[in-house]
Amino acid sequence: MKKSYEIDMCSGPVLGKLLLFALPLMLSGVLQLLFNAADIIVVGRFAGSQSLAAVGSTSSLINLLINLFVGLSVGVNVLVAKHYGAKEEEELSDTVHTAIATSLISGFILIVVGIGAAGPLLRLMGTPEDVIDKSVLYMRIYFAGMPVVMLYNFGSAVLRAIGDTQRPLYYLSIAGVVNICLNLWFVIEFHMDVAGVALATVISQCISAGLVMRCLIKSEGGLKLHLKKLGIRKKKLIQIIKIGLPAGMQGAIFSVSNVLIQSSVNSFGSIAMAGNTAAANIEGFVYTAMNAVYQANLSFTSQNIGGKKYSRLDRILVVCLGIVTATGLILGLGALAGGRGLLGIYSSDPEVISYGMLRLRIICSTYFLCGCMDTLVGSLRGMGYSILPMAVSLTGACGLRVVWIFTVFAAFHSLTVLYISYPVSWLLTACAHGLCYRKMRKRFPKEDAVAITVEEGGHKQ
Repeated sequence: MKKSYEIDMCSGPVLGKLLLFALPLMLSGVLQLLFNAADIIVVGRFAGSQSLAAVGSTSSLINLLINLFVGLSVGVNVLVAKHYGAKEEEELSDTVHTAIATSLISGFILIVVGIGAAGPLLRLMGTPEDVIDKSVLYMRIYFAGMPVVMLYNFGSAVLRAIGDTQRPLYYLSIAGVVNICLNLWFVIEFHMDVAGVALATVISQCISAGLVMRCLIKSEGGLKLHLKKLGIRKKKLIQIIKIGLPAGMQGAIFSVSNVLIQSSVNSFGSIAMAGNTAAANIEGFVYTAMNAVYQANLSFTSQNIGGKKYSRLDRILVVCLGIVTATGLILGLGALAGGRGLLGIYSSDPEVISYGMLRLRIICSTYFLCGCMDTLVGSLRGMGYSILPMAVSLTGACGLRVVWIFTVFAAFHSLTVLYISYPVSWLLTACAHGLCYRKMRKRFPKEDAVAITVEEGGHKQ
């Protein structure tokens, strides 16, 4: 009997199914982070602090350039889940083929933009002269692999929408092992420095993308990918853009604030940059675990909207908020408690570790607030609202950080003051999203559409 990887999100207990969905996704996120972590650890240990700073200085800029397109995969997730929940096979098939075609187009656009803009943008960020050449080289090689990065993101969004978070985990496990082995081989054996770790990342991403495509090609029904049918269906693309573009714009503009913060960190020198890079990488493991809950909420809410199971919406949100708070506190405080040992993996320089601990103390103790903020966004997007949470996030989080940099940080020029902008923005924005959810929820019935129909027909069961 063929194993089913799908999850019925529209009936039965919520907590167990959410955990079944989120745990493999958490592990997948951790493995995906290991791509970058392996780069940073290998260059930090075997190529020195300058190479560590060079790789780290590109992360916020890479996110800035790709987030707009990765955001479209949110639209794919919502649309696939909705059609799947409503059992609309033809609509589902059109969405899948449009999504994969869009991912390839996005990837080739990013090759041109990323390779061409790497040098000018890194210089605009104030990247120090002692690391700029390595930063540009790493970024250009990384962007050469953008089509497969987009393929993986859009393909895994399709699988997540039906509750399949296990197979992407298996694929990333294979790719992660390849990435780490190639990192060590290219840097230690061939002395390729940042070029070696970038090349290893691209090769491993080719593997994970290829496995996801193979999975979709071998699927059945509306999920099955036919290469001859690849193409853009205008109606589906518009629907994907309607939900995904605001999510992508939010991610891109968020990255602008993070680029400004990275530029502010750069002003403290390459040692502070290295410590910030190592700490941010550790935080990434906490964030990706919390982000898995956001993804779960997005898929569960979308499927239940498609299946008209409105009575489950509030329950899904409450359970997700409980899970994300527990996850953020346990992992965040755990990362803080083991901070020095974890930072020591990235660099043996005491100054680098000291700068890293400064960031961990402020971010990790309050990181659960970021998880709550994102989880509330997941409910709103799953209900079909994408512009509203984008506007709130950009005003409450991104806007506040930019203002903070040019006012509070300008007056009190220290890394502590800079990092405090994060928890302040998370708290205010989460509260605003909570108010928005309360208002938007009133537009949907409290009871399931099927239950309402039965009662009106006089056959209440």
